[in-house]
Amino acid sequence: MPRFEPFPGLRYDPRFELDRLIAPPYDIVGPELRDVLARRHRANAIHIECPLDDRNLSLDRYANAAQLLAAWRAEDVLAADRRPAFYAYRMTTPEGTVTTGVIGALGCEPPGGEILPHEETIPKDTTDRLDLLRACRANLSPIWGLSLTAGLAGAIAPEGDPDGEATDDEGVLHQVWVLDHPATVEAISTAVGSSPVVIADGHHRYQTACTYQAERLAAGDGPGDQDLVMALVVELAPDQLQVGPIHRTISGLDPGVDLLEILGRFFETINAGPAEEKVVAAVAESQALALVTSEGVWLLTPRPETYEAATSELDSSLVALAVAALPGATSLHHHAWREAVDAVLSGAAQAALLLRPVTVDQISEWAEARRRMPPKSTYFHPKPRTGMVYRVLGD
Repeated sequence: MPRFEPFPGLRYDPRFELDRLIAPPYDIVGPELRDVLARRHRANAIHIECPLDDRNLSLDRYANAAQLLAAWRAEDVLAADRRPAFYAYRMTTPEGTVTTGVIGALGCEPPGGEILPHEETIPKDTTDRLDLLRACRANLSPIWGLSLTAGLAGAIAPEGDPDGEATDDEGVLHQVWVLDHPATVEAISTAVGSSPVVIADGHHRYQTACTYQAERLAAGDGPGDQDLVMALVVELAPDQLQVGPIHRTISGLDPGVDLLEILGRFFETINAGPAEEKVVAAVAESQALALVTSEGVWLLTPRPETYEAATSELDSSLVALAVAALPGATSLHHHAWREAVDAVLSGAAQAALLLRPVTVDQISEWAEARRRMPPKSTYFHPKPRTGMVYRVLGD
C-alpha cells in the first residue's frame, strides 16, 4: 500500500509575515504575477519556485535557487523542525468552504502500484522541475493526492492554534499545524497507507520525483529521501473537495466555417440569448454545457451518437471530439469561465465552450476502476501554497 512518512519540515521563522512569503504553484504563475510576488519580499517562495538567473553571480536559474535556499537557511529565515512530523493543512475560502488534508512524504513507485494517476496528461517539458530538484535537493511545493480512506479528514482534524497561517491574494486562509506526537504520526501513516492515493494535481512533479529517484539509484545511492516526494493528501470526499471544470476557447477556424452547423452534429443546440453579461453569467453559474460566441449563447446537449463515439461521457471527452472536427481550430484552456468569455468578447478567441464540473463521485468511480480521465477534465481549488512548508532531501 502507499508509503506515507513524516519529515522534518523546513519553515519560515515566525518573525516573518507569512502572507508576504507564500506563492501559488509554479504552473499557474505568469510573468506579471511572478514580478508582483518577487517584489513582495526578498524571501518570497517565488524566488526559488520560479527562479531567475543571477547575472551578478554568474548563476543560472537553478543554481541561483539553490544558493538562495541555502542563504535563507544560514540567515535563519528558514529553520528545520527538530523531528519528523506530518503537517495538517487547512484551506478556508472567503465563502467558508474548508479543505483539510495532511502534508507528508509520499513514496515514489512504478506504474501499476497504489499511487494512481487521476487523468491523462498533456505532454509537457519536465526538465525544468527536474533541474530545479537536482540543484536544490528539495521538494518546494506539494503535489496533491486524494486518499480513498474513508474518514481520513476526521482523523487528521487539527486542534488548537495553527503553527503558521497566511491569507493569499484570493482571500483563501492557509493554516498549518505540526503533528509530531508518535501516536499521531503512526495513526496518519497507517490511515493513508491503508488505501490507494490518486494524484489529483502534480502529475508531472510526481513523475519528476520518480525520475530523480531512478537517477540517484543509477548513481549508486541507497534508499533515502529521494524515494519519496512531498504531498498534500486529502480524503476523496464531497465535503473536502471543490472541483471546477476547465473551459475551452476556440481560435483559428478556417474562413467560412459554420461553427453551429458542425457542433450541431455532436450536440443539440438551444439558443439562450445574446452574449450579454446577464445571459452569459446565468448560463455559466448554472454550470451548463454551453457555447458562447460574439453572436450569442447556446446550451449544448450531447447527442446519443456523440456518447458512442467519445472515449467517455465526460465533457472533456465530448468537447475534444467536437473540436477535432472544426477545420483549423486550436483550443486553449481556462479555469475561469469569465476569462474564457472575455477572450471571445475581446476578439482574442472566436468561441468559448463552457464545460460542466466533474463530480467527486465520478472521480471516485474512475479511481476505484483504475481508469484515467481525459486530459484537463478537472480543476481542483483552492491550490495549496508554496512556502507553507518545504521538504529538504538528504538533511
